[in-house]
Amino acid sequence: MHAAARIRRASLALFLAAFATAGLAQAQKTPATGSSTYEPTSGQEGKDVVWVPTSQALVDKMLDLARVTKDDFVMDLGSGDGRTVITAAKRGARAVGVEYNPDMVELSRRNAEKEGVSDRATFMKADLFETDFSRATVITMFLLPDINIKLRPKILSLKPGTRIVSNSFTMGDWKEDARATITQEAGCETSWCTALLWIVPARVAGTHKLPQGEVTFKQRFQVLSGDLVTEGKTYALEGKVRGNEVSFTAGGREYRGRMNGKRFELKS
Repeated sequence: MHAAARIRRASLALFLAAFATAGLAQAQKTPATGSSTYEPTSGQEGKDVVWVPTSQALVDKMLDLARVTKDDFVMDLGSGDGRTVITAAKRGARAVGVEYNPDMVELSRRNAEKEGVSDRATFMKADLFETDFSRATVITMFLLPDINIKLRPKILSLKPGTRIVSNSFTMGDWKEDARATITQEAGCETSWCTALLWIVPARVAGTHKLPQGEVTFKQRFQVLSGDLVTEGKTYALEGKVRGNEVSFTAGGREYRGRMNGKRFELKS
């Protein structure tokens, strides 16, 4: 079996086992599209994953970790009943939910209307693999690891500084920039209680001329290595990228700079 398939099957098994243990219901037959009485059930099957609601406490933590404000444009991938989108809208952000199940889309719209945020919280019936994310400043999701990996190239091509927050599942060897876990005592109602944050890094790899000499970066996601050449000497460097901001150490000194388009500028 292909490795990605094993990951997906194992993750799906974890989902179902967790909810079986908790005594929650499994998949139900989806009623007719547009039904005003539609009520989703935790564990029901969807296009790419089973649907499991994110605890409201973790929704709040995810948006806190991404520092969502009224200036943000939030996109929730696989938006389910709309709670993440609605919560972001209550913080003043404009938010869009991407959901393949049309009944979920209609349910989310009704929920947004009830909460008085339908002017800022909108929902679209769409395939997340075919959706344009380029306007987003924050992306939230609760997807399986292999789906995260498939989306990763598209996410990494977004504007540097875009914040990505996932409920529990990782991005493979792209390690998160931060994580936060809440307890069931603090309000997490499921087994999925960890928020993981990534900040899309600028592409800095290559050699950049500086007034002091030149710097060559080798880049692995947000982690940097390479060399700084200055005053006739070469120093190995280690550093990180956070959006457009770059920091590294070389020769016992710390340097900070930022990417301006494709040009690296060292701060004085």
